[in-house]
Amino acid sequence: MIVSMRGLIAAGGLLAPILLCLELSYAAPTPSADAAAAEANVVVHYHTTKIDGVDVFYREAGPSNGPVVLLLHGFPTSSHMFRRLIPALADRYHVIAPDYPGFGESAMPDRASFPYTFAHYADLMDALMSHLGAEHYALYLMDYGAPVGYRLALKHPGRVTAMIVQNGNAYDEGLEAFWDPIKAYWADGSAVHREALAGLVTLPTTRPARRSTAEARVVKSCSAVRPSFVRPVSQPDVEGGVRRFK
Repeated sequence: MIVSMRGLIAAGGLLAPILLCLELSYAAPTPSADAAAAEANVVVHYHTTKIDGVDVFYREAGPSNGPVVLLLHGFPTSSHMFRRLIPALADRYHVIAPDYPGFGESAMPDRASFPYTFAHYADLMDALMSHLGAEHYALYLMDYGAPVGYRLALKHPGRVTAMIVQNGNAYDEGLEAFWDPIKAYWADGSAVHREALAGLVTLPTTRPARRSTAEARVVKSCSAVRPSFVRPVSQPDVEGGVRRFK
């Protein structure tokens, strides 16, 4: 069951503002001169820490006493997709951008012992933020980041100061026919249904995402965001993305 938006808002009570950056335009991803200059002047730190026994990688930038922004990536991406956005925010925000286990530079535990679920990812991200001492934070949620971030907001509504949702779904109705094979695997975890999803983690499938030339520029609420995708993807990098998320 996808997280209910009614439940999210009810649990959040005063969970506002919720910023939905819907007015997007697209252009080539070449950074502007100002963006390039900002990026050159920002120091981004790369860390790996143990969270519940799992190595979790994250990028961190900006003033340690600034308002915290947590960037949660999608599939088949990693925190690398935020490499242009982080410098644009880090002049005034404390930016944290982790990789989920099975993605990017984080560990990829065996699925026999590690539950690859959105709920588990939310617990790990919650533990990471507690480890970093982030008592309040805004959420930027992209794709898979949405069901992870929604669960964080339901778990700790008083900690979330804002939500920016891009290409994220909150309703069963949003999971159309494309998701039927994935739902079948969620339902029984069988080898047959798992094999039916193998194409999702092959280079022919992931290469178009890596080579996407889309640069989202938010017209109203947000500064320019650049969802550029991950480093060259091999199957182990993204295999976690089609495990039993529910």
